[in-house]
Formats: sequence, C-alpha cells, structure tokens
Amino acid sequence: MDKLSFLSNADSRYIDSIYESYKNDPESVDFGWQKFFEGFDFGSSQGTGNAETPEHILKEINVLNMINGYRERGHLFTKTNPVRERRQYFPGKELATFGLDESDMDTVFNAGVEVGLGPAKLRDIRQLIEDTYCDTIGAEFKYIRHPEKIAWLQSRMEGERNEPNFDLETKKRMLQKLNEAVVFENFLGTKFLGQKRFSLEGAESLIPALDSVIQKGADLGIEEFVIGMAHRGRLNVLANILGKTYETLFNEFEGKTTEDTEFGGDVKYHLGFSTDVTTANDKKVHLSLCPNPSHLETVNPVVEGIVRSKIDMKYDGQSSKIAPILIHGDAAIAGQGIVYEVIQMSKLSGYKTGGTIHVVINNQVGFTTNYKDARSSTYCTDIAKITLSPVFHVNGDDVEALVYAINMAVEYRQKYHTDVFIDMLCYRRYGHNEADEPKFTQPLLYKAIEKHLNPREIYNKKLLEQGSVDASLAKEMEKNFRALLQDRLDESKDDEVISDVNPMYSGAWSGLRKAKYEDIFVPADTAVSEKDFIKIAKEITQLPKDKKFFRKIERLFVERRKMVENKTFDWAMAEQMAYGTLLNEGKRVRISGQDVERGTFSHRHAVLTLEDSEEEYMPLAQLNGGKAKFDIYNSHLSEYGVLGFEYGYALANPHSLTIWEAQFGDFVNGAQIIIDQYIVSSEAKWRRSNGLVMLLPHGYEGQGPEHSSARVERFLELCAENNIQVANCTTPASFFHILRRQLHRDFRKPLVVFTPKSLLRHPAVVSKLEEFTKGKFQEVLDDTYVRSANVERVLFCTGKVYYDLLEKQQKDKRKDVAIVRVEQLYPIPMDKLRAIKTKYKNAEEFLWVQEEPENMGAWPYICRKLRKSRITLEVICRKEGSSPATGYQKQHIAQQLVIVEKAFETTAGKEVKEKIKKTTKEAAKVD
Repeated sequence: MDKLSFLSNADSRYIDSIYESYKNDPESVDFGWQKFFEGFDFGSSQGTGNAETPEHILKEINVLNMINGYRERGHLFTKTNPVRERRQYFPGKELATFGLDESDMDTVFNAGVEVGLGPAKLRDIRQLIEDTYCDTIGAEFKYIRHPEKIAWLQSRMEGERNEPNFDLETKKRMLQKLNEAVVFENFLGTKFLGQKRFSLEGAESLIPALDSVIQKGADLGIEEFVIGMAHRGRLNVLANILGKTYETLFNEFEGKTTEDTEFGGDVKYHLGFSTDVTTANDKKVHLSLCPNPSHLETVNPVVEGIVRSKIDMKYDGQSSKIAPILIHGDAAIAGQGIVYEVIQMSKLSGYKTGGTIHVVINNQVGFTTNYKDARSSTYCTDIAKITLSPVFHVNGDDVEALVYAINMAVEYRQKYHTDVFIDMLCYRRYGHNEADEPKFTQPLLYKAIEKHLNPREIYNKKLLEQGSVDASLAKEMEKNFRALLQDRLDESKDDEVISDVNPMYSGAWSGLRKAKYEDIFVPADTAVSEKDFIKIAKEITQLPKDKKFFRKIERLFVERRKMVENKTFDWAMAEQMAYGTLLNEGKRVRISGQDVERGTFSHRHAVLTLEDSEEEYMPLAQLNGGKAKFDIYNSHLSEYGVLGFEYGYALANPHSLTIWEAQFGDFVNGAQIIIDQYIVSSEAKWRRSNGLVMLLPHGYEGQGPEHSSARVERFLELCAENNIQVANCTTPASFFHILRRQLHRDFRKPLVVFTPKSLLRHPAVVSKLEEFTKGKFQEVLDDTYVRSANVERVLFCTGKVYYDLLEKQQKDKRKDVAIVRVEQLYPIPMDKLRAIKTKYKNAEEFLWVQEEPENMGAWPYICRKLRKSRITLEVICRKEGSSPATGYQKQHIAQQLVIVEKAFETTAGKEVKEKIKKTTKEAAKVD
C-alpha cells in the first residue's frame, strides 16, 4: 500500500527532492511529508545535531500517514452498528497498510506530537487514534476545506479520544430520559393495542440526545429550537421533550375531537406543538415541533423558513440564538430530493439560518426496503459532503456516545454556523407500523432484533457494572413513570373533547383572528393619500448621481419618473408602489424566487447592479432614511424547497408581506406537495393560518405548453372552506390593492395571483393615480363602455384574455357585448355576479370566455359554482386537451382568433359570420 515502504535505505537526496516538491506545492506530497516538512526534525536530517537515519525519517512519515489514514477512513471500521456486522473495507487499518509492523510498536516517534502526545511509542499513538476514530463514534470531516475547522474537530475529538466523561447526575438524567422513552412506547403498545403510533423503539436514545441538545444549546446561548421530523418517534418527542401532556395524547388515541367543530385535524403523529422549557441550569428555551404530513422531509424547508423569519424579526439577525433541528429517516434523507434543495440553501444569503443540526434515525430499513436498495452512496448522510458539513456516525445503543457527539455538534454549529449531521445507527423493533410483520422481508435482521436488549437495559447494565447507580434505580424509575402514565390515562377518560393547547392567535399572531367567508368581501382600507403616494413614487424612481448605471436602466427610471408626472402607472410601477407604501408604514416585505430581483420579464428591476462593479442598489431599501425592511433574493433553481421556506417564513411572522414568485407559473408544478400539504390545508389540519403570496405568471402568448399555464384549475379545485384566495388581476391598481390588502386586515389567508407576461408592457394596462389613492380592490370589474339596455351578450372572463376581447370590442365598436372581469376567483364573489346578471336583464346570452382548454382554466370551477347558484353559462375556449397549450405559433394565433371571434358572434354581428367560418376552418386545418 505504502509507495515509500521500499525506500528504507533512501538517502538524503531523495528527501531533498520531496522537499523541493513540497516547497513548490505542499499538496503535491503525502500528508506525512507535509507534516514532516512543517517541522518534524527536518533540520537534524540535514546535518545539524544528531542526524536521523533516512529509514527512521520514512517511518516517521508512515506514522503520520497512519494518523491521517485513521482521520480519513477510521469511520469505516467503527463499532457503530448495534444489530448487524459492518461491511468490510479494503485496505483496512492494519499496520502493514501504512508500511509499519509489530516491531515498530515500542519505537518512539516524534509523530506523536500530531495527536497531542509528544514523542510517543507507536503503540500509544495507535491506541489513541483507534479509540478516537474506530469505537462507537465514527467521524467524517477531512473533506472540509477549512483548516481551522479540521483542526478544531481533531483537537476536540483526539483530546478526549471521543470518550464521554459525564458526571453522575448527567448519567442519571440520561437513564431517566431513556426510561421515559422506553416505558412510554411500551405503555402505548399495551393500552392502545393495534393502533398506529410509529414507535421509536430501537431508537429510544434519541430522547436523551435531544434533551442534551437543549441543555447544551442553552448554555451556548441558544434561546429557541425549531424541530422538524417525520412520524416515527414523534409522539415520544412530543411527550418527553416538548412536554405535551400525556392526557392530551391519550385523548387523541381515543379519537376525541376538538371543541372547534370546523377544525378537521390530522392524525396524532403528524401534529405539531410548541412550549417553553427550563433547563437544569435555569435557562428558558422555547421549543417548537412543526406539523408534518406523511410526505417525508417536506417539513425541512418550512422549519428553515420559520427559523430565518425569527432571526430577521425576533433576534435582530443573530442566528446563534435560534437553531433548527431536522430529524430524518435514513431512507428519506437518501431518497428525497427536497433534502438536497434545502441543504443547498444553507449558505445562501437569502436562506441561511446559521447551521442546522441534522439527526438521522438510521433504522437501516425504509418501510420494507433494505438499505442496500435504498441508496447508492456508502452512507445515507453522504449528502452532507455537498456543504462540507461534518458527520458523526454513532451507535444508537451507546447513549453516552450519542449525547457526547450531539453536544459536540451543537458546539460546532455555534462556533462555525454551518450544518452538522448525526447518523444514529439503530433499528426498528417492529414493522413500519405496529400492525406490520417485518419478518416478511427482513427475517434474519428481525431474528437478531428480537434478542436484542433495548438501549435503557443496555445503559442500566453499564451503570451497574460501573457501580454508578443502585440496582433498584431503573426499576423504581419504571414503576413510578408507569404509574404516572396510568393516572393520566384514567384522567383522560373523563374528557369529552380535546382543548386547544396551542392556540393559533397568540405570540406573533396576537391581535389576528380566524376569518369567516363573508370577511373576504369586506373592503380593506388600502388606499394611500396622494401626498404620500407621489412622495414615495419620486423617491423610488430617483437614482443617485454618484453611481453609474447601465443606460437602459437609466432610461427605465426616466420613464418611471414620467409616470409620476403623468399620474399614470403601469404594472411594474404599481407593484413597486405596493411595496413602497407598505414599507413606508413600517411593514416588512420579502420576495424570493428565481430571478425575482430583475424579474423574469425584465420588468421589476428591484435590484440594480452598477455598470462598472458588482455593487447593487435597491431603491425600495432607501425608503425611511434607508431603514426600510425590504428583502428580495434570487433563489437557487428550486420550487419545492423555496416555496416551503417562504411558507415557513410567513408562518412565523404575519406582519411581513412574504412573496414567492415562480419564474413561469407552470413551474409551480414542482412545489405541489407544499401547496397540498401546507398552503391550502393547514388551517383545516393544523389550525395554522398563513399570509403567503404566490405570484404565478400566466397567459397564452404562444410560448408553448410549459410557459402558458399556471394551472388555474388545480388551485381552484383545492379551494374550499375559505382556505385561500385566488385572483387574476387585470389592472395595475387591482394588483396594488390586493397586495396591500394582505396586511390591512385582521386575518391572514394565502393569496395566489396569476400575473401577466405580455401585459407588463401593454399600453392599455395602466391605472390612474386616483385608482390608487381613492380606490380599493374590486372582486368584479364591470364594463364601462356599454349601456346595459343595449347589451345582447355578456362575456365573463378573467385575466389577460380580457385585453384580447377588449381590442375586438373597441375596434368593431361593439356596444351590444359587455365584458365583465372576475378579478377574484375564490372566494367567488357570487353576490356581485348575481348583480351583474340582474343588471343585464335584456341580454340573451351569458358566456364564460377563457384561453385555456375546456378541461382546464377556471371553467370547470366556474361552471360548478354558478350552476349551484342557478346562473347558466356556456363556454368559449380551446377544445379539451391533454397538454395546456400548443407549441406552434401559427396554431396558437389561429386558436386565439377563433376564441375572440366566437365571443362576439351575436345577432348584431351577422356580417362577420362568414369570416368566422373561414377562420374556424383554417384553425381546424392547423389542428
């Protein structure tokens, strides 16, 4: 193995040649030579003092390489698997691997200095690194490219040989937490036989580990932890870490409902909880466990968003006061792409949270899938290498080693503000759920597990052997705790309903309330005084004269200043004014998404890069004397992760306008899990409101299937129980008011806005000053061009197609056709639609016009809703399709022309019927 082993008789000329290579590039020589030339008696080998022999020098190098070999590969030879033999790796850690043998064991080597021993026998050097890197803790860290971090980890681990040295009280506390974890699971299994609980059994050491994280973290300045995990072990964590009462948990097992009959709830092992705890050192820590659906790892970005929000709002940018903890399963962390998306956020300025503590409950099986079939990587945690984060692999049966490692992880996080991973090798005592038979698929493994002692029994035995505790202590702990659980179970039987132990409208949400259906239609006061509006508009359109901007940017801002003078504003300026007026009121605005700083369609330009440098300038951030809390970030190329993050951000602070924008609305497909599991259902499942805004560019401009549709129909089919708001605005003022409305009501609802593309520069898409200063958001915009008595046909529509219809109406002077815009699709403004129907009582036809195919867009929803209200509509649109749009420009134009022509095919339009027939035939040919 050792390429130098044959050079035992090498002379100093060879060493001199290595030294020359080292001087030119230290990385070009082996680790041992690097360390040697850094100062290991090189001077003596050059003829000063008692010269060492070349053979001994090479042995010194070999010892240094051995030390480095253990640091790099020692984790492959650890005792970390409690129920399986580890795979064998070659070459191993035999002396011969490093060019050494038994005859060298009592030789003194200066290389001992490298591990803090000073000159020492090889026997002692080897024992130290064997203890440190090959016992029940394995460490992966040598890929980190930061010498200080590597040195800190080496010193920390080698200085203590990775051997815990806890005092008696700490040991008793670990035993107590293990007792709670083990007895709790056993109690549930016997009292609620056959019910799913996704037991922690086999991984009970997680409870003392989390308990220690809180104790250690508090001592290091952490005031709050936000935890995300899937279902396995959640009930145990809720009870024995967060202190959710056993009585409440037992009520949930009994299937009792809450006092709020409108609250549908979720299964008990998905629910969240928050509380305050006091540590042994009398420090108060706030703990939150986020609710999570069965979509494993979905909670990860939500946790990170919550933490970042609190860093920004509550902790004045200090990430050392709050920390995220993400608890993964081994199959999930290896298999779920969202893990990668979130880890890639960890060092990005818009998303970093000061480092996440990742804990993997490594059961070595995913449902029924063996680990060998669950990943290609050596470890499930190999994704940690992406961000150069250290990983500690720990035997889950060794509770002291686990607590020791996780304490070190918290220290590392607090010192270096980066992610750190704990891979807890354990097992799952039963099947995926308690009704499963795991022997169907893992017979040999489960034969071993059946005979295996649980972590509490193993630790109690260890303490007894040490003489640390009395033989009766563990039995007394179990007896007392089991009696406590029985008392709480008896008490729970008297409860008829479950009370809300975590009210939504408290803390940051104090002063807000749950909205009723009718509340949505109460106009919010979103108008801004003309004086303030003009003042802000002038401020954000004035570029500093001492900075050099691109000419196109300067021209753009000249055009924006002209809008102020002309008191007429386009879409981009209206959006800027919505943000500017909120910032002027002391609110916070945060926007993120792909290319949002400039805007995908080059309309926003919220961040300006100077022509001759990388310096950036944000006009909106200059408001309030440069103190405006305006944040806008180009995200990495992620929808799922970033939308989840922004949902979490908005969840933690309802007083920030938090916006996620899709590059094209179509791309929201990639975030569907967040939409389904959090945005549209969290009030019903978890009693958690949210004011997140989603901006989804939508509209048919002939750009093909992936750049046309934000899938309006999908959002509308998810609308129920007043859960979200869906809008498709057609005027800049409408967009302005609906954005401001988010923060000008005493409740919060997610808002989905289908935003335009071509309309961003359409000359007709402008709003007058008075529409901002005296107006409000209107759910329906009636036709102001026609007189109702003369109208034969009424066209209802939403969004961009309105301007196609308007062009036809104005060109042909068609006052017999009224065009009515539905700006808010949900909650549907039914009273206003009925009023429109009454107003146009002479009309013979009422039609819905849309660009989307008949099975898409708003039509399926509108048809269903209006049918129930006895308003009969027919539809004009593209024919049903499996793809949202054509990719051929000529076909698109023909289809669009057919839609518009059909919309105006009334009795008064007989003279154009022949033209329409001809157009239809041409379109059919193209189809």
